[in-house]
Amino acid sequence: MRTLCIFGVCFFVVFTSCQREKRDLRPVPTRLAIYSDAARQSPLRPGGAEQPQLRVTNPYNGSAYDIAEGERLYEWYNCSGCHSHGGGGIGPPLIKTDWIYGGEPENLFDTIVKGRPNGMPSWGGRIPEYQIWQIVAFIRSMNGQQPRSATASRADTIEQNPQTIQNRTGGATK
Repeated sequence: MRTLCIFGVCFFVVFTSCQREKRDLRPVPTRLAIYSDAARQSPLRPGGAEQPQLRVTNPYNGSAYDIAEGERLYEWYNCSGCHSHGGGGIGPPLIKTDWIYGGEPENLFDTIVKGRPNGMPSWGGRIPEYQIWQIVAFIRSMNGQQPRSATASRADTIEQNPQTIQNRTGGATK
């Protein structure tokens, strides 16, 4: 009986002393950005003075894990089919500073969820919201709008302007 108690105490201590990293694999969705006008594209509003804007933030901003997941999902949902690897193709390039519908996280989220005229389909209801936020984090990382510690460096093959590529090794570039 005594050995059984000792074994039970050891078993309890071993399994309660392990600390693991905790990740929220299925976070609570942010419904505000989908069904509201939280992502404004223009300061012009009907009815006079502008109402105070609710600020929607990306819960995965600056997270290396979520940016990497966003990159994986970008390929998995075939975003690169239209936008190539950020440089544009059928769809507009994502490596840029001027956005038609806004480049803030809430605007990018709305663009993915609601779609846009002339080509961008609506992905709302097809992609879980937390995955859309991860894709938004990846898109912003392509533009250098995420911390450098959380993003991998961009390959020179998708550099927006080839004239700005810097040679980081000694010698001449052809």
